[in-house]
Amino acid sequence: MSIIRKTKTVDSLIKFFNQSKDPITISELVDEFDGVMNKSTVYRILERLENSNILHSFMDSEGLRRYAKLNNQNTTSQADIHPHFVCNQCGDSSCLPVKISIPPIPNYVIESAEHLLTGRCKDCSS
Repeated sequence: MSIIRKTKTVDSLIKFFNQSKDPITISELVDEFDGVMNKSTVYRILERLENSNILHSFMDSEGLRRYAKLNNQNTTSQADIHPHFVCNQCGDSSCLPVKISIPPIPNYVIESAEHLLTGRCKDCSS
C-alpha cells in the first residue's frame, strides 16, 4: 500500500466516491470536476487511490474502466474479489455484495481477477 498525500483534489475525489453508491467512469469524473482539475490530474489521482487500496476498478462490457470505493481499505485485491454488474439496457453498474473465492491453481499466482455479470437491473426487468 502506498502513501497518498491528502490534497484538496484528492479529498474532493474521495468525498465524491464516499457519496456515490455506483461505480463511476473516468469521463463522468472529468465532467464532474471540470474547472476544478484537468483530466491528467483525475487519472493520476485515480491511479494513486487504486494503488493505496482506497478504490478499485473494473472494465465494463463497453470497455470503459469504472472505479468504486473499496469497503475495506486494509485489504489486498485477492481478499476483496467481488463481481460487478452492468445493465445492458440502462448502463447502470454496481458492485455486487458477494465475495468470490479463487482456489489455488498449481503453477500460477493469481494477483487479481475481474468478474463482470451483465443483464437487466431490477428497474429494467419490470
